[in-house]
Amino acid sequence: MRPRAAGLLAAAAMLGACVATEQSGTGNGSSSPRGGDAGSEAARRRALRSARVWHEPPRPIPSADLGANPEGPETFRVDEDVSCTFRLHPSVGWTAKFDCALDGGEVVKVKYGHNSVEVFGEVAATRLLSALGFGSDRMYVVHSVKCRGCPLHPYPKIPILDALRQDPSHEVTFDMVTIERKLPGRPVRGAESTGWAWYELDQIDPAAGGSSRAEVDALRLMGVFLEHWDNKASNQRLVCLGSGAPGPECRPLAYLQDVGQTFGPRGVDLDGWTRTPIWANATTCRVDMKSLPYHGATFGEAHISEAGRQLLGGLLRQLSHAQIVTLFDAARFPAFLRQSERGRNMENWAAAFEDRVRQIVDRPPCPPSQ
Repeated sequence: MRPRAAGLLAAAAMLGACVATEQSGTGNGSSSPRGGDAGSEAARRRALRSARVWHEPPRPIPSADLGANPEGPETFRVDEDVSCTFRLHPSVGWTAKFDCALDGGEVVKVKYGHNSVEVFGEVAATRLLSALGFGSDRMYVVHSVKCRGCPLHPYPKIPILDALRQDPSHEVTFDMVTIERKLPGRPVRGAESTGWAWYELDQIDPAAGGSSRAEVDALRLMGVFLEHWDNKASNQRLVCLGSGAPGPECRPLAYLQDVGQTFGPRGVDLDGWTRTPIWANATTCRVDMKSLPYHGATFGEAHISEAGRQLLGGLLRQLSHAQIVTLFDAARFPAFLRQSERGRNMENWAAAFEDRVRQIVDRPPCPPSQ
């Protein structure tokens, strides 16, 4: 057999095994099975009904360090050079990324590239969400990732190419990277996915242990604040924070999982973020995302309660100007390849942020819903 033909067969075999692993749900945990059954869907609905979407922030907001990586015993330093080994794993997304096994065996997701909006936007969005008390994945800025066996430009959207080009004897260094770890928790799997659509949030019931209307509305308003327009169900996540599957030990949490396409209709887009108002109708406190890509996707029209407005406004207004500048600067917004000239000045980003806060805070109370 010719060497190239043998390579193709080997790549196809590896890809088949990888896809089978992804569909069976026995992979590294970075993706979820494609389906379930009626029983699992009923369990998902029960979990969503009792889900929380917000908790008191882990530390006082004025003292939150929005320039630091997430804390914990296995955190990474921002000046760290991380070594890992390439793991072939297909993905449906378009972002330049790959799975990589750390020396201890843990598999993490690496996103890379000066032109990748998620390398920048997801860092800022997750740090902000976490500081305010919303769930979020953990995004780490590091100096570089040295990947053993990586293709020169890994791209899991077309995994057959990665399978052909990987070389266990070769090391590739990526110097504009983030490392992603999912928020710890067992995914709650339904018939279609482990995510949730925005229109499903009305199912959350405080009487069943779920978040209050104010907390749910604060999350809705936060989604609008960030302009989280790529909000298909798989980009939100429902997990059990307890020790097991949905049941007495499960503490369900609904959170925004993939928040890379934020801060403007093109992602990390200062002019677009500035032009898009918070309120679709300020008089009635109606919000939507119809003017953004996908015309709102799963986010339909919603009326924000006065309690929800006050909750999010009270959280956001605790952030200082210095914290906001640090948020964007530490997320390396100036280095984004498609950044506008205005967008390279972090004071302009802070001004846009503070204007959006004022739209929420400096206004009359929201009227009751009709």
